[in-house]
Amino acid sequence: MAPSLNSSNSLYDFVVRDGNGVKGLVDSGLSEVPERYIQPPEERINTLDSKQCDVPPIDLSKLKGPEHDKVVDGIVRAAETLGFFQVVNHGVPVELLESLKDAAHSFFSLPPEKKAVYCKGVSPSPIIKYGTSFVPEKEKALEWKDYISMVYSNDEDALQYWPNHCKEVALEYLKLSSKMVRDIVEILIGELGVEVDDSKIEGLLGMKMVNMNYYPACPNPELTIGVGRHSDMGTITVLLQDGIGGLYVKLEEDNDAGKGEWLEIPPIPGALVINVGDTLQILSNGKYKSAEHRVRTTSSQSRVSVPVFTMPTATERIGPFAEVVKKDGLARYREVVWQDYMNNFFGNAHAGKKSLDFARINSA
Repeated sequence: MAPSLNSSNSLYDFVVRDGNGVKGLVDSGLSEVPERYIQPPEERINTLDSKQCDVPPIDLSKLKGPEHDKVVDGIVRAAETLGFFQVVNHGVPVELLESLKDAAHSFFSLPPEKKAVYCKGVSPSPIIKYGTSFVPEKEKALEWKDYISMVYSNDEDALQYWPNHCKEVALEYLKLSSKMVRDIVEILIGELGVEVDDSKIEGLLGMKMVNMNYYPACPNPELTIGVGRHSDMGTITVLLQDGIGGLYVKLEEDNDAGKGEWLEIPPIPGALVINVGDTLQILSNGKYKSAEHRVRTTSSQSRVSVPVFTMPTATERIGPFAEVVKKDGLARYREVVWQDYMNNFFGNAHAGKKSLDFARINSA
């Protein structure tokens, strides 16, 4: 039964507490966006105000050939400027990427009660959570997105607890993308002039989580957002877009190419999107930029995306590498325990790159 759209509380209960999600709202015959989802004008996405990012994808297979140094330069330059780049020949078969998109649509097409079993508090395991928006209890305006989040601990738990509709393809995607993630992180750390052992790399890449995001078709996409302005908290994110698009990345204010301008990252068949997270910005003392990004909704089709978040282990201490601080002459960030950083990130609504303030040294 559809909620009374005149009541903010009953809408919240229907969407969030009862596990119907935004899809439940849309399926109820919604003809216009409820007030609870209308963003303030400054947060709305004006597609006419942004350009497409025209940087070609990086061919990772060339890391093994004579163009190795050129590819490394491309990765480093992207991490220092936009914080986003696309890759092809990344080791994840295109057929698997297509299966992932199909699996996401299959899961979100389930009846609400089949998805609600994974809601926080009733989910069979703390490693899996079905939800909507980001932190709805803290948000003035909700985000037009449902998601299923699956933390990886080991294969056995993944195959036991992750949803049957997507567990096998999601697990394969996470595993195949992990080698690429490690290669990219080792390149970026190496370019800082820092030597780290395997245990440190494992500490920086030790927590992995795969999400499936669902953005239902929206009657008034100009009033809403799929995901608000934020940077990812972890080390590296790998993202599979579908063919619809809607991902926007902000140029840093100090980027001469377009200070504060938003660029749309166009879907490229067979490509994966890579973005730098807060952890790498902190480790590099600000040399690498975690990318502020957001997602628009669309009126024509429902959209899916599938990110793999690679993050430090909970007890890992994150701070600028000593070699980089010595070269820079000062530390721009303090050392923090990853669990504390993560708690702060999930304790607040999306607000651009404000999450970095938790570790930022104010005088820097």
